Amino acid sequence: MYEDKPLFQPIKIGNRTAHNRFVVNAMECGDADKEGNPTDLTLARYEKHFKNGCSVIDLEAITVSDESRGRLNQLQIQPRNAKALTNFVRKVKEINKDVIFVWQLTHSGELSHPDFSRRVCVKPLPGFGGDLLSEEEVEAIEDKFVLAAKISHDAGADGVDFKNCHGYLGSQLVRPYNDRKWKYGGSFANRTRFTFNVYERMVKEINDPDFIYGSKVSIWEGFPGGQGSAGPDSPVMDISESLALIKGMEDRGANFIMESAGSPSITLALSQPDRSIPVDIYHHFTFQKACRDVLKPETVVIGSAYSVLNNGNNNLQARKKEENTLFYWGNKNISDGVTDMIAIGRQSLADSSLPNKFKEGKEDEIKWCTACDNCIEFLIRQEHVACATYNKSFAKRLLEIRKSEGELKEKRT
Repeated sequence: MYEDKPLFQPIKIGNRTAHNRFVVNAMECGDADKEGNPTDLTLARYEKHFKNGCSVIDLEAITVSDESRGRLNQLQIQPRNAKALTNFVRKVKEINKDVIFVWQLTHSGELSHPDFSRRVCVKPLPGFGGDLLSEEEVEAIEDKFVLAAKISHDAGADGVDFKNCHGYLGSQLVRPYNDRKWKYGGSFANRTRFTFNVYERMVKEINDPDFIYGSKVSIWEGFPGGQGSAGPDSPVMDISESLALIKGMEDRGANFIMESAGSPSITLALSQPDRSIPVDIYHHFTFQKACRDVLKPETVVIGSAYSVLNNGNNNLQARKKEENTLFYWGNKNISDGVTDMIAIGRQSLADSSLPNKFKEGKEDEIKWCTACDNCIEFLIRQEHVACATYNKSFAKRLLEIRKSEGELKEKRT
């Protein structure tokens, strides 16, 4: 019944073939061990994803640096992690060897948590800041990304997602806000130097035609000077540089671009549309089409932000419920040339088994994401992350946290 729909058609990504158009987005869950290795909790989560039918899985943001990182228990990718990561890949690939497994490589920059790591920046941003990076330090971070890509390849990953979104270091460097007079700031050529250098070096040094490359990119961050703005102090949207950025990535070997928007620490509802104001989903559709229009046909565009749509129980107006669902818009956008694939983030925490349940006629059993964003609250609080709507132990944990916080406030007053 559903296998003739666009969402269930195969697609080539580089030299690999995805058997449908569903992607599990990179969702940090903060359950690594003290060395940044995957734990049994990490493994159990990804084992579910590998069983559930999505053709591509993007490993949550794995940091190339333990010195500057955003999460206390974040996955790390350094030589000391290589053995554990190799074992991790072996175990999940035993479940389904046909899934394309890419790893989102990241550095937190000004979003590094100062309680347990060094916060650094390219130009102090109000409310963030940190130690100002030198040119030599940025060059050393380039080395870390290339090394991380090599470790990914050698551990058995199928590719990398070099993170250029959501306010992390890749975003911080390419923003118009980065008008600092240095090798990596000011002109567009300088602001993209880091990203393009990493791409060129990864492709050259790994030298494997079957390894795939791509980036998740915030096409518009939604604040003055952010990605996709008209200038270093402008709130006006101008995505021409964002499109030039992804074209430059493509020219240097990118096989896919995952569209995103926003910077969650500043514009959270833009990054992942809020259920009370879900209309930001239309910005994402617009950005997906803009990406699709400038890239070559063989470069795959993956659209994000679809979780808010669920099965039509959303607050989008002037639409029939049955024409307002994740499946409706996913199929339509692929058919209309808006995007090639769709990524599920929050929905993957609620239930990533959409493809299998639909194929098996069990769509009524899908646990739909309600976009409550309790998972984001866990992340902000540096807790382990899961869906508190469907996981009773995490629902209980969330109540405990809030109760404890409330009692603490009462004592202070």
